[in-house]
Amino acid sequence: MATKLVDLVYWRNMRRTGVLFTGLVVSLASVFQLSAITVLSHVCLGVMCVTFPLRLYYKLLELLRWNPGVHPFQSYLDNDSSLTDKETVILVEEVVLLIAFAVREIKRLLFIDSLVDSIKFVVLLYLLTYVGILTNGLTLVIAAVILVFSIPLFYKKQQVRIRRIIRAVKAFVKKIRNQCLSLYESVRPSPAPEPAPKPALAAAPAQKQKAKSK
Repeated sequence: MATKLVDLVYWRNMRRTGVLFTGLVVSLASVFQLSAITVLSHVCLGVMCVTFPLRLYYKLLELLRWNPGVHPFQSYLDNDSSLTDKETVILVEEVVLLIAFAVREIKRLLFIDSLVDSIKFVVLLYLLTYVGILTNGLTLVIAAVILVFSIPLFYKKQQVRIRRIIRAVKAFVKKIRNQCLSLYESVRPSPAPEPAPKPALAAAPAQKQKAKSK
């Protein structure tokens, strides 16, 4: 399943990815004006407006003995998209683990297990309030779908240039960091010298030796 998703995201099958990407964007954009049930019903009706006449046409050819009874969509019907028992168990385990991890992290952040992480979470929630004012969740979902199908393809096409830019940015950040460290070392006060040992402590062993000689 993961391999199929990677193939779709990287446009390795242009026709399948194009159909899926266009369908997702059009369906999500349609939900702005209509309900999800209406959009789903219209999509299914649009598909059947194509498949139903073709099926009747092939059936007519079969009745006229011009077609040996070949189903026009047999390849789609033979495609087994069901999950095996093992794949189902693995998928359910991954979903359960993901939900458990999300619940544990949210509980940890809400009840201040780590002060720094909770402060970051508060800042994120505060920024999301402004995002909610400017846009809604459906717009973010559409943007996420477009980015998921666009960024891997863009990276694949511009891989050499992107790596060169990343190396330049890392070198610049490293240079700034070294300059800041050198400036801090020059400004930082020198450590205080260690106090010299007291003469009384140094003379104590000599006095002990004199006492023993007496």
